[in-house]
Amino acid sequence: MQKNTVLGFVLIGLILIGFSWYNSYNFKKQAREAFLKDSLARVEALTNPRVADSLRVADSIRNVRLGIVEDKQIPADTAMVTPAAEEVIAGPTYTDSLLELSKNIPEEFYVLENNKLKIEFTTKGAQIRSALVKDYYTYDSAALYMVKENYSNMALSFFTNQKISTNAFAFNVESATDSSITFRLPFADGSSVDFVYKLPADSYMLDFNIVTNNLAAKLANNATRFDLDWALRISRFEKGFDNEKNYSTVNYKYPEDKSVEDLGMRKGESEKKITTRLSWFAFHQQFFSAILKSDDNFTSGSLAYKFLAPDNEEKALFDCAANMQMDYGRGEDVNIPLHFYFGPNLYKELKSYDSGFEKIIPMGKHIIGWINRVIIINTFDFLRRFISNYGIIILIMTILLKLVLTPLTFKSYLSSAKMRVLKPEIEKINKKYPRKEDAMKKQQETMALYRKTGVNMMGGCLPMLLQIPILFAMFRFFPVSFELRQHPFLWAQDLSGYDSILDLNFNIPMYGNHVSLFAILMAVSMYLYSKMNMNQMPDTGQMAGMRGMQLYFMPIFMLVLCNNFSAGLSYYYMLSNFISIGQNWVIRKYFVDEEKLYQQLKSKAETAKPKKKSKWRERMDQMIKEQERLQRERQSKR
Repeated sequence: MQKNTVLGFVLIGLILIGFSWYNSYNFKKQAREAFLKDSLARVEALTNPRVADSLRVADSIRNVRLGIVEDKQIPADTAMVTPAAEEVIAGPTYTDSLLELSKNIPEEFYVLENNKLKIEFTTKGAQIRSALVKDYYTYDSAALYMVKENYSNMALSFFTNQKISTNAFAFNVESATDSSITFRLPFADGSSVDFVYKLPADSYMLDFNIVTNNLAAKLANNATRFDLDWALRISRFEKGFDNEKNYSTVNYKYPEDKSVEDLGMRKGESEKKITTRLSWFAFHQQFFSAILKSDDNFTSGSLAYKFLAPDNEEKALFDCAANMQMDYGRGEDVNIPLHFYFGPNLYKELKSYDSGFEKIIPMGKHIIGWINRVIIINTFDFLRRFISNYGIIILIMTILLKLVLTPLTFKSYLSSAKMRVLKPEIEKINKKYPRKEDAMKKQQETMALYRKTGVNMMGGCLPMLLQIPILFAMFRFFPVSFELRQHPFLWAQDLSGYDSILDLNFNIPMYGNHVSLFAILMAVSMYLYSKMNMNQMPDTGQMAGMRGMQLYFMPIFMLVLCNNFSAGLSYYYMLSNFISIGQNWVIRKYFVDEEKLYQQLKSKAETAKPKKKSKWRERMDQMIKEQERLQRERQSKR
């Protein structure tokens, strides 16, 4: 076979494989988009009665036209009959007489309350109607409802000879105490489904058990699971929409994993199909969460969220949707233990439930997360036992961190000082080798000078690099620190949100519609610190190229970035920069005599004994000599 023929077959094969992959990719993409669109449409429907009615009409008309009513085939001669809208809205007719009766019974309301939560239930679907988190308020001083009236809808769905969704029926109240309530949905044959809620004292956790009674024989033979659907619209609780949105998402945890996953932050909408077992999921606002946990794990499911427009009339933040599957045993009744958490994203509070809830707080991974969880949080909690002013606490924490890092700061400054005092010697070398052709010799002699004096060119960078994890840890900690929420300091009304000394009547892209004074002071401190560092560094060609960016661009960039960030974060960076300026001044004035340091280095260079060259150094010298030889040859040819 000729080479061209073989090449032709290979190209055809690659084209077919590529085309197949492209089609598969497009199909999966369309499926994901369809799933997300459907999930979020259901959330909106469940939280908007008018949309719910129209959606139910459309679904019922579609099912009738297909010859299906609640997954039950209807006679072919009536399959094309379209019912009146009023009949469709009324819902399907149930073959079970008690169910048919239950769907028309008016709803009633019951309350469970402890010192942390007040939860109202409705008999319609035996579900949570509202959940008030006590002792906390929204940014405009309103009561904080994690679940607001008409913002939540939950349903357990399963198949008998029809599809049964519990949110369509009014349950009976079998028993009620101060801390528990049992709702029952009865069937005509004596079987039933119970929803049992228990609210322990002094807890943000609501226990929820799904119990079946003689229901197993009634279930469809080809059905092996319950579906639990929960749609929740979460209100806005904080002042800055963008900052609140950036730290809100849907989290979930696999049973065997130590880490927690999420659907992504800083997105407008997102969705995820879960094909394996799931321990719990969380509808996570910046500082509060609604979590649903299964002791026996969910077998699979899907999760989605979509943020609303910032100026929506309801002051809502985003819509969340979950569709979870749960196994039930064949031929036997089940008791499925679940737990709701409605409360603050306080690290130690979430950790106390021993389920990994605390990992929804985005404090960073690896060393950054460790610094926040082990050092920063414990230091913060210790200080607030004695100090009520959170601005003072941040000041003390910053001073403590700077004191701990003082050895690194001193080492970095000393390394820079050595480079600076050697500037006269470097200038002598530059004068000795003024020509470009002598660049290699100049570099070689400069490196030799550094070796003799014991100066490490990277000595000033390494200590600074070791401080970067703490810098990033602080960047993670302040925007999600619940402790700062609604605590004022100076002109900032809330250290967890942005501070504003001037509200603008217009929006500046990327900057916002207000002016943050802490952000301005932080940028000024950054400029002064950079200027001090540059004045202390030797003026080299490499430094000149970075001068403008470090001195001007970075402060302006951080000013724009931090204008909408937590005031506590800008305040911390401002303090950190000013303390660093003070540290450098003290070190220079009292601990480092540059004239004396220069004489020490000069003496060390004069008395330094030549060291045996390493093999690596010998190879480098050989390469330099070879480059010099090639340069001479090129010059002679000219």
